[in-house]
Amino acid sequence: MIDIELIRKNPDFVKERLSLRDKSYADLIDEILERDRERRNFIREIEELRNRRNVKSKEIGRLKREGKDTSGLEEEVKHIKLKIEELEDKLEKVNTDLKSLILRIPNIPHSSVPIGEDESDNVEVRRWGEPREFTFEPKPHWEIGERLGILDLERASRLSGSRFSIFKGDGALLVRALINFMLDVHTKKGYREILPPHLVRGEILEGTGQLPKFEEDLYVCERDQLYLIPTAEVPLTNLYREEILKEEDLPIYLTAYTPCYRREAGSYGKDIRGIIRQHQFDKVELVKIVHPDTSYDELESLTRDAEEILRLLGLPYRVVELCTGDLGFSSAKTYDIEVWFPSQNKYREVSSCSNCEDFQARRMNTRFKDSQGRKRFVHTLNGSGLAVGRTFAAILENYQLEDGSVEVPEALRDYVKKDRICLEG
Repeated sequence: MIDIELIRKNPDFVKERLSLRDKSYADLIDEILERDRERRNFIREIEELRNRRNVKSKEIGRLKREGKDTSGLEEEVKHIKLKIEELEDKLEKVNTDLKSLILRIPNIPHSSVPIGEDESDNVEVRRWGEPREFTFEPKPHWEIGERLGILDLERASRLSGSRFSIFKGDGALLVRALINFMLDVHTKKGYREILPPHLVRGEILEGTGQLPKFEEDLYVCERDQLYLIPTAEVPLTNLYREEILKEEDLPIYLTAYTPCYRREAGSYGKDIRGIIRQHQFDKVELVKIVHPDTSYDELESLTRDAEEILRLLGLPYRVVELCTGDLGFSSAKTYDIEVWFPSQNKYREVSSCSNCEDFQARRMNTRFKDSQGRKRFVHTLNGSGLAVGRTFAAILENYQLEDGSVEVPEALRDYVKKDRICLEG
């Protein structure tokens, strides 16, 4: 969340920066300031009444020691106590309202983020690899997978409805190989592997910014009030919530494979065919918890770490810097990595690498003690390293052969123990 002190001291700056995302946030900032004024007025009144009560109580004690009547003062103290309780109830409500309002405010875009309204204003940073020239018409990944008998979307639909998939035989083997390959690459770079829970409490999702903003996209187990994670970013980033770390503990690099669960409530009609947009999908996640002074260097290295997977797999890609209007809710700056899909003749996102600065840390109350003994909020970063299903699809499309088989990227051959996936049976 945004620091309330920043909103108090420089509301015009906050409004100006947030207007680059959406101009409607200005009214919300004004409402926050009004609730904050009410809050501080209640606190001041309560403190004044407590001081009066203390003075009166001391006076009652003195008069009692002198054997004098204190009934009038005791009645006055009783009324003060009731007034304090009334104001405390009002303070609790305004605190709840204020927190609810602040939680609706997204992160402030970093000054280096390009200004724009939507994805059409994103800026390409670099490309790697040349898209392959085919001597035949390249097929989409779902046709390749179904023909080879390694991908079954029809039976998945019978089991669970649309936007689910079943990987079979060499398809399941390739998915498992990609997960292990990604984890092996990242752990060799110093990321510590974590196997987290897939169900978390609501406050955990609040900590990383999915709640309350994106509640409609989450799957919830209402009986136990637990949510299925939409990404491993959620449990990984929250590992140190409500903790004060030592400065020498930083940076912390974490990686995890998990299934991810998303209702995709706002995406109906998009990517109906194939496995680009699923309700359940696999992903290897990268998370960094770092010193504020180094977080933008860490963003560059995080992005390179995610890119390396595509380089090792020989998949052409590009890196795009998101504009202000396309930034995710919790992000101050984001690079999208997009892999080439021959059947669509376009690049599609396979990873988003973001620096959230102290936005998530404030929501989680994750701090560190610096060399001067000051308690400061850490900066958090996250990125996919990579989305497994989309990488699987990109391999099928980029490595397809005219006879319908698919060549296995060299980096995966030790994992799958073969160099080609052919029609089974």
